[in-house]
Amino acid sequence: MQFGVFSVSDITRDPVSGETPSEAERIDAVVQIAKKTEEVGLDVFAIGEHHNPPFFSSAPSTLLAHIAALTEKLIVTTSTTLITTNDPVRIAEEYAMLQHLSKGRMDLMLGRGNTAPVYPWFGQDIRQSLPLGLENYNLLHRLWREDVVDWEGKFRTPLSGFTSTPRPLDDVPPFVWHGSIRSPEIAEQAAYYGDGFFANHIFWPKEHYMRLIKFYRQRYAHYGHGTEEQAIVGLGGQAYIAKRSQQAVKEFRPYFNEAPVYGNGPRMEDFAEQTPLTVGSPQEVIDKTLTFREHFGDYQRQLFLVDHAGLPLKTVLDQLELLGGEVVPVLRKELAARRAPGVAEAPTHAGLVKAKYGDGPARQPRPNANRGDNVTGGSPYQDSALAS
Repeated sequence: MQFGVFSVSDITRDPVSGETPSEAERIDAVVQIAKKTEEVGLDVFAIGEHHNPPFFSSAPSTLLAHIAALTEKLIVTTSTTLITTNDPVRIAEEYAMLQHLSKGRMDLMLGRGNTAPVYPWFGQDIRQSLPLGLENYNLLHRLWREDVVDWEGKFRTPLSGFTSTPRPLDDVPPFVWHGSIRSPEIAEQAAYYGDGFFANHIFWPKEHYMRLIKFYRQRYAHYGHGTEEQAIVGLGGQAYIAKRSQQAVKEFRPYFNEAPVYGNGPRMEDFAEQTPLTVGSPQEVIDKTLTFREHFGDYQRQLFLVDHAGLPLKTVLDQLELLGGEVVPVLRKELAARRAPGVAEAPTHAGLVKAKYGDGPARQPRPNANRGDNVTGGSPYQDSALAS
């Protein structure tokens, strides 16, 4: 079981101090948050992708490469890579490079995002978002698994004899999660490819996510990847932790009340009752998080949103101390004790390499010399005949 945090990269006014951090301050802060995530013993740091104010994470692969260079064990990932408005060729190249630079300590989550204007900014039509996302992933999936790709689709120019470089580390593609808030088509896509399904699990009641995850598990088994219980599931969640429950409620209330995502809506107590949000003591966070397994079955990754709504950096770092020091150790022990036999392990690069090669050596692609025009023809690698 992997535990970590994710950030939506918002730059929000602190309602207590009245200060709004600069982009530079928030970028520096999120790097400190990621380093602290590893320091307190968590496994994963994730960042979203946005291309508009008040967000800063427009280039997550660059940011995550920097974080990977500053950490030793931390898995870096995206909480959304926009499969609709990014060219799948660029996704293939950028995240294969991140995979090499991090020595396999990465994966990525694909999604369509929730910002409508981003589509025309990148030359796309939001009305085509679902077929666009499905087609783009089909291409990305092939680019990481085939040395030479011939491809033609509806939404981009054809490819003829194209090789995406660098090839994935050890010739093992990065693990992919498909993130969704509401779309069964995305759950179907994740199941079809045998990929992971990540339920955002922030704003909606558990019953909504239970339906999505159950559907994904059923379709995962239908496509022959394993049993329903062996499907790879990740969950989001929100927590604000303090030593005492009353302290947590008092401290977080002004941030909740003015947060753009849910401010001026339900009372914080009502929202917490109806959604995964927990505002309270470490034990209260433990107790509520343990109910996730009851609702969704055994799962592989739990990420918490802790740095949003204008919370100052010191507060976020204090949250991580409590999360890593008092909450997650108990969750690891309790969830491991309750785990059913045969449930899949959380995906890692080492595990994927072992599954592909067993005890044998991993493939290390070595290019043939080109013909002087930067193309390699039909056999780009010295072992292409063996790889095909």
